Amino acid sequence: MSAAGTLKRVFDWKVRGVRWIEIIGLVLVAAMIFSVYLAKAAAANESARIASLERQITQNGQRVRLLRAEVARLEQPGRLEALSRAAGLEPVDVHRQATVASLPELAPIPEPEPVVIVAPTLPAEPAPVETPAAASAEAAR
Repeated sequence: MSAAGTLKRVFDWKVRGVRWIEIIGLVLVAAMIFSVYLAKAAAANESARIASLERQITQNGQRVRLLRAEVARLEQPGRLEALSRAAGLEPVDVHRQATVASLPELAPIPEPEPVVIVAPTLPAEPAPVETPAAASAEAAR
């Protein structure tokens, strides 16, 4: 049999009055429709996810702007000067400089060694304490 004869036989083959090639075509069309539906559903999910991420980016941008404004307000020189004066701080005098000879005096004082207190060990079993009432009860036996 030749290839053309085999191909003609496939096209002419019928199942209950319907050609086999039409059944295959119908199944392929159904599969394509289903795959397009799945692709559109996945695209819709991705679109929703992208929109959610864009909203988060916008919200984070607003938070960043608010935080930058807060930092600018907190770093105002006038505000910092007022706080330092209220804390008893003042600018360092220009003429107050350390020399090489005075550096050991400016070194921080070393912290003292920590003291470790060891708890005394107790005997495993305390000795019984005799009371006068217990001694008289023993003597009466």
